[in-house]
Amino acid sequence: MPGRLLLVEDDPAVRRSLAETLADEGFAVHTAESGEQALARLADAAPDVVLSDVRMPGLDGVELLQLIRQRAPTVDVILMTAYDDMSTVARAMREGAFDFLVKPLELGELREVLRRVLEDRQTREGHGPAARAKAEAYHLDQLVGREPRMIEIYKVVGQLAASRVSVLIRGETGTGKGMVARAIHYNSAAADQPFIAVNCTALPETLLESELFGHVKGAFTGAVADRRGRFALAGRGTIFLDEVGDTSPEFQSKLLRVLEDHEFHPVGAERAERTEARVIAATHRDLEQRVERGEFREDLYYRLRVVEIRLPPLRERVQDIPLLAGHFVRKAAQELGKPEPTVPDDVVHALLQHKWPGNVRELENCITRAVVLATGNVLRPELLELDVRADAAAQGFATLEEMEAEHLRRALAATGGNKTRAAELLGVSKPRLYRMLQKYGMA
Repeated sequence: MPGRLLLVEDDPAVRRSLAETLADEGFAVHTAESGEQALARLADAAPDVVLSDVRMPGLDGVELLQLIRQRAPTVDVILMTAYDDMSTVARAMREGAFDFLVKPLELGELREVLRRVLEDRQTREGHGPAARAKAEAYHLDQLVGREPRMIEIYKVVGQLAASRVSVLIRGETGTGKGMVARAIHYNSAAADQPFIAVNCTALPETLLESELFGHVKGAFTGAVADRRGRFALAGRGTIFLDEVGDTSPEFQSKLLRVLEDHEFHPVGAERAERTEARVIAATHRDLEQRVERGEFREDLYYRLRVVEIRLPPLRERVQDIPLLAGHFVRKAAQELGKPEPTVPDDVVHALLQHKWPGNVRELENCITRAVVLATGNVLRPELLELDVRADAAAQGFATLEEMEAEHLRRALAATGGNKTRAAELLGVSKPRLYRMLQKYGMA
């Protein structure tokens, strides 16, 4: 991960010691003894990061920062000084410094700042061969499926590429919500900007806010330095909020402000920051029901769903299974460097009989595993490792889960939807009945 670094320090002993330390960390280090020399070496060194002292004869560190921002705006600048001068710190951060360190430098803090600057650079880099490969992977021609509802979705994706409105993508887990979000981004005019995906259920509430909006030093325990959030890093790109339906009302109110005012507050900051990022959100939840229960803000619901895309589950687009299977076979073979195996009719038949509760994601994992395990140039049905539900469906038998769900439906129908009477009819407690209803999506 370490890249090229230009060290600007007028003290020879400090410069030599720091250069050795940074080289040990894996950086390709260039040095300069003054701001003027740093500017002269900027083009040849082509640094990713400049680490510069502030108090130097001639051109000082803040002036150097201003000139670097003009001449090489993609270069990140970290300033350091022995003077704990808050006015200089504020000025440097206002001018666009990535961070500000006070001498004597603490190696652990320096490592942490360098780790963050490189991580953020990697997030921001939305150009070059990697980005072009992503754009090709998510080109409209690469979207697979001929089921009528999918064709309509592809049309909407193409139309959305010409705008920057908020989009809400809905569908069961594994239906491809992230794929559609990326297709919208990489077919838009902002394709060279970052696409940043955040799983809203993967982080605790406090960390989710810090991850998206950033924080200032001292905002909470462990906030040892300022950190820019995903909205700041996205530029004019896309923030993809996966499972937004599971967030708290408190977080929702802050997200609403971003959508309404294009502003956000880093945790602990007094001043708001602007953002031009587009928001694409996704959920598998019934948002209308959550709005009714007061678990999701109605005003945020309408702000997010300027355009809504509903992805059908795979069981409702069975005709696309052979197309998707062929696509995933080619993809897996290419990634593994193996010849593309043939998919015989008995494999296709097995795929068509399976219920695919995990949707397209489950199908891709199934095909990838089969290609990995294949020893010849033909996929065999046993390599699919499909569970007994496929066999039950193929033989016309209902599974125990299907029977239980049907029993629930009949009990509710017989009691006119009265859950207390249905629990009595089934001989189960009300808490257990509610767990069963949730399990089968009947709650």
